[in-house]
Amino acid sequence: MKNKSKNTYSIKKKYLSASEIEALQQKEASKDYLTHDKHARPWASKQDVTKAPEKASSPVRAKKHLGQHFLTDESIARKIVDSLLETDARTTVLEIGPGTGVLTKYLLPVLDKNFYALDIDQESVPYLKKTFPAHESQFLLADFLALDFKTLVPGKFNVIGNFPYNISTQIMFRVLENRQDIDCVVGMFQKEVAERIAEKPGSKTYGILSVLMQAYYDIEYLFTVHENVFSPPPKVKSAVIRLKRNATPSLPCDEALFIRVVKTAFNQRRKTLRNSLKPLVGSHTLEHDLLDKRPEQLSVEQFISLTIAITPLIS
Repeated sequence: MKNKSKNTYSIKKKYLSASEIEALQQKEASKDYLTHDKHARPWASKQDVTKAPEKASSPVRAKKHLGQHFLTDESIARKIVDSLLETDARTTVLEIGPGTGVLTKYLLPVLDKNFYALDIDQESVPYLKKTFPAHESQFLLADFLALDFKTLVPGKFNVIGNFPYNISTQIMFRVLENRQDIDCVVGMFQKEVAERIAEKPGSKTYGILSVLMQAYYDIEYLFTVHENVFSPPPKVKSAVIRLKRNATPSLPCDEALFIRVVKTAFNQRRKTLRNSLKPLVGSHTLEHDLLDKRPEQLSVEQFISLTIAITPLIS
């Protein structure tokens, strides 16, 4: 069937205008997605996918001050969406920074009303409202970092996005604050940040974000993304990771203090914990068998143990 499509395209190509060729390419790409590995997508159906509108010319300009790099590769967009929906296709999803809608058009046909997109770009939101008129009320000119999620989604929700690189770390801390409501996150990050979030103890890459996110989420580094599939292309590679809420409802220690311990330890990461934690414990004597280690050597469980030991000293 694919050979027939290619032959038809090559014959017609001689007689079509450039715009008509582009439309035909988009049509063939849509067919490929419709028939590709349907059994691996139990959430997808022919009806679902064909609801997605064809790509329109976008008046949305990437803005440097917003850290925008728009994904242009459709196969990667589908792969990102699959990485979320294969985990959970029923829970409401918030997309951060939808931009031109490259992920949105694959999310909406499956999620329908269980979907919202947030952007502070005043070109993006009107464009998406016009592109998806049946879902106009689901595109919000709003800041993920400041929004009261309960006003939008009363229960649990998932998060997806090609995250603006200049606020991706802040997005993770916002997820951490709302960890009781956010079950799954699939996001595109600068590769260095993605590696830091997913890294295990014993590496220079392992840091504050690694410990805090891994305390509450199981994290998978899914794949690396090349610079040339973005407009404009960033100067660094990107990566997609998935965070799934683990089975720990809360840590067996003072959680606010746990965060302070982790941050204080890594603020002077070259020092041993005996020295780096002095600003926290002051003149008190802290006894623990981990104090001669550096922070990147400690697991989440060891940071919890250290927090429990510090608690009576600063209570």
